[in-house]
Amino acid sequence: MTLVLSKEQVQHSIAARVAKEIEASSIVNLGIGIPTLVAQYVEDSSIALHTENGLLGVTDVNEEDIDPNLVNAGKLPVGEAIGASFFDSAASFAMIRGGHVDYAILGALQVDETGVIANWAVPGKNIIGVGGAMDLLVGAKKVIVTMSHTSKDGSSKLLKKCTYPITSIRQVDMIVTELAVFKVINGTLYLIELMNGATLEEVQQKTEASFIVQL
Repeated sequence: MTLVLSKEQVQHSIAARVAKEIEASSIVNLGIGIPTLVAQYVEDSSIALHTENGLLGVTDVNEEDIDPNLVNAGKLPVGEAIGASFFDSAASFAMIRGGHVDYAILGALQVDETGVIANWAVPGKNIIGVGGAMDLLVGAKKVIVTMSHTSKDGSSKLLKKCTYPITSIRQVDMIVTELAVFKVINGTLYLIELMNGATLEEVQQKTEASFIVQL
């Protein structure tokens, strides 16, 4: 029987699962949306969280300690870990483009069956800008996507081919939804894990993209 979770529960279940993938002593960039929640589940103090607007050593912050000048790339308030460092955007993107970020954890609007993502524009809607997503896809050593498995209308977000503008031709390494965990190997999706309460039949029904079951 499929568990019925609230939107918040779905997002936190995805974030908690992603946190298990992060190895010690890694530098991790957290994108806007679900990726920001990953910070709540990272327990290893050797892991340094990075935000491209200029902070390495991001932590959560209590409401009473919020500094309005200290925010992440999504304009959400953050704290600073012991040993944190601040820098300008040029230095931050030099870190990304120079291959110094171990993990980029991004949200996505769509993912195709080869692991290419679309995460920055919806046709017909105002475009805010791609932000650092293009750079992160090219520069990060490993890219993990977090997203809901389906759109509000119930259609799959894992497609044979993206219908929205793609972010980069670089294929991501892993996709985590509320239903399943996929790895991308040589342009092929592999279903490696079912999330709590999900069934293989449900994943097959709600996934347009082709994938290989490797449970």
